[in-house]
Amino acid sequence: MANDRPLVMLPRAETWQLRTRTISFRSSPRLMGIINVTPDSFSDGGTTFDPAAAVEHGLRLAEAGADLLDIGGESTRPGAARVEAREELRRVLPVVRALSEKATVPISIDTSKAAVAREALAAGAEVVNDVTACRGDPAMIPLLAETGCGICLMHMQGTPATMQQKPTYANVLDDVFAFLRDRRDAAEAAGIARSKIALDPGIGFGKTLQHNLELVRHARRFHRLGCPVLVGHSRKRFIGAVLGAGAQDRTSGTSGAALALARHGVQVLRVHDVAAVAEALRLFEACGGLAPV
Repeated sequence: MANDRPLVMLPRAETWQLRTRTISFRSSPRLMGIINVTPDSFSDGGTTFDPAAAVEHGLRLAEAGADLLDIGGESTRPGAARVEAREELRRVLPVVRALSEKATVPISIDTSKAAVAREALAAGAEVVNDVTACRGDPAMIPLLAETGCGICLMHMQGTPATMQQKPTYANVLDDVFAFLRDRRDAAEAAGIARSKIALDPGIGFGKTLQHNLELVRHARRFHRLGCPVLVGHSRKRFIGAVLGAGAQDRTSGTSGAALALARHGVQVLRVHDVAAVAEALRLFEACGGLAPV
């Protein structure tokens, strides 16, 4: 599959249906701004753990060009411990409520717990972004079908506590593709329309440096699944491995990978540094944008 070259031969999903809104795609990716309401995020060290700081940060991200805001109250960094639903709700609900009222862009809740998702949707969230692809809580898929929200299903090998302990694949592209196809099919079988589903290959979630680079190099393949492709590569360890940069020095690397993903027609990029990536993508558009290669 390494020679599946012309992007124009792989039709992309043109829209993503959320709970009450629709996101239409263009030739460059939409940006999902990251808001970590956690004390132990790998990249921002708890700087937005305070709800007021998180809301202010979200408004700045929207002003900088974010098309969605993704709010999470549980770290999924390698080795992270689980957070109880009650604590996760305490962290995220004030932020979801405030940004749903103050921001003009849709709100996503980054959770694998149906109880958290239900409360966040009631507070105004439009999307549930589940890193377990709805395997972590059997109540999640029925909830998503009931509420009609947008969903993102992500590939992860193992759990955050174990995922970087010698991740192994027969073929990372084939294995991740098959997993996402199966999770898409499970969601559809439960009554969730394909138009509601986005799929994420899970950069950094149970992958080595070479696995991550292979997924970026061949990101166009995932368009064959008929859903928007969402990639969260921002500030990940593989960028530091290539550049030799620390966690706080990966903005340029994040922008570079964003351009590579844009070339493959990826529809949504989940990023911390919205302003920098938005500028890079404006140049991408000005220089021709998505084109046959």
